[in-house]
Amino acid sequence: MKNLSVRIISVKIIILIFLAFNAEHKIQAMTKHDPQQNRDTAWFAGGCFWGMEYQFKKIPGVISTRVGYMGGHKENPTYEEVCSGTTGHLETLEVVFDPQKTTYEELAKVFFEIHDPTQADGQGPDIGEQYLSAVFCKNEEQKKTIGKLIRILQEKGLDVVTQIRDASTFWPAETYHQDYYTKTGGSPYCHIRVKRF
Repeated sequence: MKNLSVRIISVKIIILIFLAFNAEHKIQAMTKHDPQQNRDTAWFAGGCFWGMEYQFKKIPGVISTRVGYMGGHKENPTYEEVCSGTTGHLETLEVVFDPQKTTYEELAKVFFEIHDPTQADGQGPDIGEQYLSAVFCKNEEQKKTIGKLIRILQEKGLDVVTQIRDASTFWPAETYHQDYYTKTGGSPYCHIRVKRF
């Protein structure tokens, strides 16, 4: 009888140790850092996407960038189709960033400072629908941020024509467009940062 009691106590201790280990393991799994959690996305259209990407890649907190097309009605458009003005897409930059290192508002300020938000027909010498100034917002918070910055610029006398649109499907551009200036060693001709905030 005594041996049975000892065995029961031993089994209970083993079970308690197992449960405690399992609970600790679950807590560690729940609190373990997931790099995907520290990510947010923004989409900006401000003329040729090569220059936009060149400028945004230099910002601390930006994890990655991709150039592509957004806002049109055709699925998976090509560069030639977008340039034809028949798809409704704008050349767009997708920016994935760490919100603990930079904010959406800071990125939006950069956007308004690296292109001319008052030019209605394109950017610099790049004229056409695909080069219009627009921000594609994924939620109301982003829309409010862009609206606030536009009002600040308007109060400074700028006639801002930047459109605020709902985010839609982002279609990545062809491979040769990605990191264009890094690959070619060039630099933007119409995306020069001008302090506005």
